[in-house]
Amino acid sequence: MLRLLKGTVAAVLLLSLAGCSIKYSTTGASIDQGAKTVNVRFVENRAPITNPTLSQKVTEKIRLKIQSQTKLTQVNEEGADYEFRATITGYNFSNAAVTNVDQAATSRLTVTINVVFIKRVGDKKGWTQPFSQSADFAANQLPSQVENRLLDETIIPQITDAIFNRAFANW
Repeated sequence: MLRLLKGTVAAVLLLSLAGCSIKYSTTGASIDQGAKTVNVRFVENRAPITNPTLSQKVTEKIRLKIQSQTKLTQVNEEGADYEFRATITGYNFSNAAVTNVDQAATSRLTVTINVVFIKRVGDKKGWTQPFSQSADFAANQLPSQVENRLLDETIIPQITDAIFNRAFANW
């Protein structure tokens, strides 16, 4: 009788747990079970001021981030499980700090990207959101001297992380 009771309890426990699933990931990314493909479309640059390489750099950085942190396969076709459409809407230099003699001490480069995330699996809840990232530099430097370094080392990695986390880590 005790064996039968233990067997029944074990069977009920197994059946009740069979419907549950937990997704673990070393990257923190939460990918739907049925998702296999992603389409990161080329990021369009519609900012009034443009950097000729920014679109390519952002597109590649997003693709590499997804490829290295998930098992999704990049496809260049309609109907991928996840799809990213992005447009650079802002690219500007401004003064960030002023000295006591009304002269700029620090300048700032700000990039804004509007992202549309389409999700065709799971709950199918996509989103549209602007992402903005800035980096400061000394005002006595010309923007052309620091622009590519700020983009490559600060702005593009941080904005890419923000887009990835919003899409796959629900941040």
